[in-house]
Amino acid sequence: MKRLPYILLLTFLFLQYAAQSQYSPKYEFRGVWIATVVNIDWPSRKDLSVPEQKAEFIRLLDMHKRNGMNAIVMQVRPSADAFYPSKFEPWSEFLTGQQGVPPSPYYDPLQFMIDETHKRGMEFHAWLNPYRAVFHIGKSSIASNHVTRQHPDWFLTYGDKKYFDPGRPEVIDFVSDVVKDLIERYDIDGVHMDDYFYPYRIPGKEFPDQASYRKYGGRLSKDDWRRANCDSIIKRVHDVVVETKPFIKFGISPFGVWRNKSQDANGSDTRAGQTNYDDLYADILLWLKEGWIDYVVPQLYWEIGHKLCDFETLVKWWAAHSYGKHVYIGQAMTKQGTDAPWRNRREIPQQIEILRKYDNIQGSVFFSSKNFESNPFGWNDSLRLQYYITPSIVPPMPWVDSIRPSQPVITNARDISDKSLTATPIIRIDAEVKSKEEEDIKSFVIYLSNLPTVLGQQPRYIVQPTKGQQLTFDILQYNIPMEWKECYIAVSVISHGNNESPVSMPVQFIKTNKGWMIPR
Repeated sequence: MKRLPYILLLTFLFLQYAAQSQYSPKYEFRGVWIATVVNIDWPSRKDLSVPEQKAEFIRLLDMHKRNGMNAIVMQVRPSADAFYPSKFEPWSEFLTGQQGVPPSPYYDPLQFMIDETHKRGMEFHAWLNPYRAVFHIGKSSIASNHVTRQHPDWFLTYGDKKYFDPGRPEVIDFVSDVVKDLIERYDIDGVHMDDYFYPYRIPGKEFPDQASYRKYGGRLSKDDWRRANCDSIIKRVHDVVVETKPFIKFGISPFGVWRNKSQDANGSDTRAGQTNYDDLYADILLWLKEGWIDYVVPQLYWEIGHKLCDFETLVKWWAAHSYGKHVYIGQAMTKQGTDAPWRNRREIPQQIEILRKYDNIQGSVFFSSKNFESNPFGWNDSLRLQYYITPSIVPPMPWVDSIRPSQPVITNARDISDKSLTATPIIRIDAEVKSKEEEDIKSFVIYLSNLPTVLGQQPRYIVQPTKGQQLTFDILQYNIPMEWKECYIAVSVISHGNNESPVSMPVQFIKTNKGWMIPR
């Protein structure tokens, strides 16, 4: 009878481990938006020195890596300006405090950010705003070579901002040239645009594009013409990506409601005041159907049970309207504590549980980075210790890349008991890809299990090659569940297109009174 509590404790620990493990799918996009406009996320101030900028970016990357993220969506073009040297647009005021002024001492922030992100095995998606040109008229710093000064006839004023006129063919040419220049020069994983197409309506004010409509509208209604303008820029950017670097992904993060069911039988059972189709003139479903975009990140910034736009209702709707492309759900970390529903500590965790119920939902992107810094409601801990407790592979896109790397081989598995390094024995494995030609290798996946038949189902570690096509990896004993008596280790290789190789033949270790050892 005295053994019963101990047995129950072991059972509880085992069930807890199993429950935690199921919350980490093998494939899942786990991203976070890092906004630069008005210094929302990075750099936190316009007056940071270059060393401070770099240190701050590394700190936030390390935080997101600890939380289990495998991608960042980095805003590099907030208002027709740039966080990199560009022949088309000036340096951003949000980097140095004055538009057109480069960082001093000089460095390329975008190249630095890409390198640091890839070093941590995370994807880098470059986020561009397509039409916003001046964030705040009268307050924003505008350089002499800014496009609004060079081509003032391309722009329209609406509220306190200036926007590119989407109806002008020159605008499509200019934006596509910016994208082409970006992807030609930088090793990014994706091009990303958010929800700012035609601007959100200002009550009582009409967007002032009547002159362009008269010139270019033809026989289309104004609404259809506006939608056609947005269609044209998305199609052009898609074509530029495919023609320049076809392995780069192109994604859109729209407002969370395409259309309400009251407006369209195909719409969602919601009552949003504005919609993508009718107000922002962004026909997201057409872009998905035509294959012009590879993924969509609807911004579902409402809570579960919202009276007008219920979170789960919209998750289900987007899952049913993916048209074979990827859907990642935009989640609002920024809403925490703002009202009664968002003072619920379970809101974000429950949202993750909901989206994981749908096969056509492949992950999340959180807005925004700075909201993680205070660990609101322990949500960082929930991700790190439960929902993202083990790493996930970014879901592959077979229409972009379907080539699997060669199977790796574990070439030298050994146990080490070196007291100068650690008080506990270490399992060390070396692996390499033995192929005739150099292959596209992004990372190695380490699988551990006490049952060899399940190896390959859930990654335990995802690590970068140590050199070329090789890996050396140490696994500390305390990372293996205490109840295991034997442990099998196998590895696979992930390509930059996130395609996985066949899993290697496993190596067995057994637990002894000296630690984990290879059977002799």
